[in-house]
Amino acid sequence: MTDFQTFPPAPVAVQLSCGALELTPVRLGDLPRLLAVVRPFADVISAEPDWLALLGAHGDGVLELLAITTRKDRAWVNDLSLDDAVQLAAAVFEVNADFFVQRVVPGITRSADKLAPLIQRLGTTPSPA
Repeated sequence: MTDFQTFPPAPVAVQLSCGALELTPVRLGDLPRLLAVVRPFADVISAEPDWLALLGAHGDGVLELLAITTRKDRAWVNDLSLDDAVQLAAAVFEVNADFFVQRVVPGITRSADKLAPLIQRLGTTPSPA
């Protein structure tokens, strides 16, 4: 199956206590904000994330991630019940799994690998004053 087999992507409906919500994969315009939000916890995103642990450790980032990916405002996300938030996070991840697991995590890992030697050098070598 190619990335463009379904274009535009068909929305995936998730049923929450406040009603149904249709989700689509992230769009190009979402990326700058989304990558900035995900970067602090990208290393713990896996094929089956523990959403309660992520909410506990990176709550603000996860809530912002939900706002971006649902295209809802943060106040709407803040008002979700915990059950709905976890269900919605799982649905968002399912709709965007290819993006998160195959693109975001490896990309951040590659960047960290490239920066590690520079960071070590900067930490051990005096800077010119």
